[in-house]
Amino acid sequence: MRVKKSLLQFAVAAGFVAWSTPLFAQEAPAQSSTHVFSETPTSRDPAAALANRGNDSSARQQTTLDPAAATQAWLDSVPKDERERSDAYFEGGYWLLLWNYLVAAAISILLLSSRISAQLRDFSERLTRFKTLQVACYSVPYLLLVYVLSFPLNVYEHFFREHQYGLATQTFPAWFREQLIGLGITIVGGTILLIVLYAVFRLALTACWIWGTIVAVVFSFVLLFITPVFIEPLFNTYKPLTNAEISESILAMARANQIPVKQVFEVDASRQTTRVSANVSGILGTTRIALNDNLLKQCTLPEIREVMAHEMGHYVLNHGAKLLTYLGISIFVGFALARILFDAALSRWGERWGVRGIADPAGLPVLALILSTLLFLATPLLNTVVRVTEREADAFGINTSREPDGMAKVALKLGTYRKLNPTPLEEFIFYDHPSGRARIRMAMDWKAANLPPGESGTTENGLSLKNY
Repeated sequence: MRVKKSLLQFAVAAGFVAWSTPLFAQEAPAQSSTHVFSETPTSRDPAAALANRGNDSSARQQTTLDPAAATQAWLDSVPKDERERSDAYFEGGYWLLLWNYLVAAAISILLLSSRISAQLRDFSERLTRFKTLQVACYSVPYLLLVYVLSFPLNVYEHFFREHQYGLATQTFPAWFREQLIGLGITIVGGTILLIVLYAVFRLALTACWIWGTIVAVVFSFVLLFITPVFIEPLFNTYKPLTNAEISESILAMARANQIPVKQVFEVDASRQTTRVSANVSGILGTTRIALNDNLLKQCTLPEIREVMAHEMGHYVLNHGAKLLTYLGISIFVGFALARILFDAALSRWGERWGVRGIADPAGLPVLALILSTLLFLATPLLNTVVRVTEREADAFGINTSREPDGMAKVALKLGTYRKLNPTPLEEFIFYDHPSGRARIRMAMDWKAANLPPGESGTTENGLSLKNY
């Protein structure tokens, strides 16, 4: 379920494909991670080292782990300058959320008030008398205009800002080349979607929101099906993972959870970003386990196991189907409200804009404006829906991998671009994944509940928890 965000951002501005944007895009499976008990004791595992000091009974005495104190110890291990940098990056995203909405709204208002949208409609009608082709002739220049007008914010948000915080590795020509590929995919996919939607608007005028919902959900399902096979390989190279120790450990967890895969793939994401990521994606025979090369370079085997177990949780718990259901409900409500608001807007400004009705392609900016506004206002609700599924995957991941310290350590790594310790209100509004603090606390709660007699209450980063 990991499509590049840039593939769909232009169609999001159109107000439709926004609803089908992948919900796990660009996110590492478990945004929290800590290393629990490794089956093979190492010098980096204080608990195991202590347990192997012979028959010294004093070294084997049971110690109680305080989850709250352990969580704080992990958070305190992050240097102040790194914490401030990640906080600044993530908090800047709050404003970008607003600016993206304002830019999308401004583009729609500009296309309507200047009658550019109506002129594009008139131009398409002069080119052909077939309604389907008219929609296609309107859609292509519309999507190009949206891309061009939103490009300044796009290049700042996804190129300059990412480089500013050390999260991007691409040169501008390489980045822009991928943008053009994404634009091409968006134009093709967006045009097909709009052709079908406007056919529905013409044929089922009184119940267009119902049929529009069906079209959008089917489109989302098809997108989920074709993305791993046809779209993602346009941006990255997928090759079988050659590290047998890692691949066998991952496949063992997959077999235990009846995930139908026989190999693990490595993705060359480091040529674009420094972020760690992985996914278990695909349906109807396209299931694939993949992890990016940053994860391999930056994480230990316990961390990788925990991350991959989290991603398997999404698959085993059917989060794709569940989120598609939630998406369908959201689209239905959105289209129903949009139909009412569209008619109200047209009764007041329709003549000035040159828009004839809901089935007129010239009204697409109206629809885009309404849907993007509803989407913006629903941000806390939609984030909560996704965050709940991510927390379920976290619980599955830690029970499958049994790597609490691995979970905590991954949470800290993901904290380089995600605020680790937000306020409850921040987490409710802006987080589509549990915060690093929440994930580390889950890991420490699990560790405290599963700490065998004789294990040391010491975290893997060497912080003693006895006296907390």
